[in-house]
Amino acid sequence: MDTLDIHLLRSFVAVSRTGSISAAALQVGRTQSAVSMQMQRLEGLVGQPILHRTGTGVQLTLTGDRLLTHAERILAAHDDALAGLSGTGLQGSISFGCPEDFLTAFIPDLLKGFGARHHGVEIEIVCAPTVELRPMLNRRRIDAALISLPGDAEPSRVLRPASLVWVAADPNPAILDSAVLPLALSAPNTLDHRAACDAMDRAGRPYRIAFASNSLSGLLAVTRSGQAISIVTKAAVPKDLHILHAPMPPLPDVGIALAYAAPKPPAIVRAFGDFLEENLRR
Repeated sequence: MDTLDIHLLRSFVAVSRTGSISAAALQVGRTQSAVSMQMQRLEGLVGQPILHRTGTGVQLTLTGDRLLTHAERILAAHDDALAGLSGTGLQGSISFGCPEDFLTAFIPDLLKGFGARHHGVEIEIVCAPTVELRPMLNRRRIDAALISLPGDAEPSRVLRPASLVWVAADPNPAILDSAVLPLALSAPNTLDHRAACDAMDRAGRPYRIAFASNSLSGLLAVTRSGQAISIVTKAAVPKDLHILHAPMPPLPDVGIALAYAAPKPPAIVRAFGDFLEENLRR
């Protein structure tokens, strides 16, 4: 009787998340050819193609998508049972997404605290804005993510509020006297970009997008040059930049929330999520 080997399933989940045989091979510690053979063996067991090869990597077929749901459940049950019976505690890996400003402000201390409790858990960090993290969650490329919510979001969903602030290289930057104020903002579909533009429009202050990037380090580099003003969550403001108040218009708060890829996350993912919630709500 054919069986679904744990090692095959673990490699398959890595392939589905990375979208690449070679990247998955690095993740599971096997050669690319070995992982390719594993996928061929899985397809033989299932009796149908599970991967569709593209010019840039691989995508799941409908059968592969169904297999992924089962594979995640089987691996979660396997890892939970092994941890409980061996007495070694939680074991395994988590793929976690987080916007760059949240990563800067909160995550280092949280990772250190969680790692002190659970030595056997490896956490892979995917740094991206919320608009990019949501599709990753939907495709189960990541297990969980911290995401931004509008300030008027349902309070029960918000772990903690985060204030948006204007930042500049100088406490009284000369560019404030510009007839058209240059701004360094993230992509137009992000919350902070819309918040900045809405605030400027309400104030009737002319502005232009002098620099646009989803890289926080890129935005801050332009801000440090004195060529533009940017916005960032208050907790992530670097020490060498200055928060601006008047005459800049007020900005709204955003909410920090935790989202999971699966309706019933594996125990290891839920444990990490519970730890984040407990600490961020403080």
